[in-house]
Amino acid sequence: MKSQKLGRGLDALFGEMEEAYENEGSQNDAVLDIPLKDIRPNPFQPRKSFNEEALLELSESIKNDGLIQPIVVTEDIDGYILIAGERRFRASKLAKLKEIRAVVLNSDEQKMRQFALIENIQREDLNAVELAEAYTELIKLHEVTHDELSNIIHKSRAHITNTLRLLQLSPKIKKALIEKKISAGHAKVMVGLDEKNQQLILNSIIGQKLSVREVETMIKTMKNTPIVTNAAVQNDSPSYDFSNVKQKLNELGLDVKASKNKITINFDSQDEIDEFLSHFRN
Repeated sequence: MKSQKLGRGLDALFGEMEEAYENEGSQNDAVLDIPLKDIRPNPFQPRKSFNEEALLELSESIKNDGLIQPIVVTEDIDGYILIAGERRFRASKLAKLKEIRAVVLNSDEQKMRQFALIENIQREDLNAVELAEAYTELIKLHEVTHDELSNIIHKSRAHITNTLRLLQLSPKIKKALIEKKISAGHAKVMVGLDEKNQQLILNSIIGQKLSVREVETMIKTMKNTPIVTNAAVQNDSPSYDFSNVKQKLNELGLDVKASKNKITINFDSQDEIDEFLSHFRN
């Protein structure tokens, strides 16, 4: 019952965010032109990477056409904190604007965290790893199931579950995904592999420009290939009788060990090696 109640609260937050954008503030919220220097980024922003080229394009658009949709902020002691609209905020700074139009919401720390997560999920601004982390945080904050989150954000349960599984990947694979060296499709088929095989697949994708289908085939082949261990190799190797050789070498005072197809002589000094070699000189 607790999860359902919290789930409805999360649903209401989505509605509140949409209302802020559609109405540019309610009776309790104000729409102001705020100096950019007075706004600080949201410390709970889930998005860590921003495409510089896309920001420059947005910056040019804002220069030419103005800011179509305001950002969302909340008032703080020494200015404002950004809740939603980080790309527009950054692009406006690139455009050398002095002020930016903003909806000022009455908000507390928890709502700031929630709004930042929601806005990025709604606008699909996050990369796959950031999205997985955002889903994880929303699930923890509101104690909802994958099914409940699916209904609230209008994404399939399979999408949510598969996205969350990306967090099981090694740090190197997640980094490659964030840097767009591989796609989310590539990453999803690597879940479940050990770190060594993940790295092997990553190198192959980058080096050979493999498609997701080709990676699936490679992984299938990898799983169907029997692993040859040292023990297996040893069992298949021929066996020889070293008893006479071992006896002769022992008579020379040498430490000798024999296995199925090899014999090992251990020397304690260079003098022992020289003495051993002297028996083969004419």
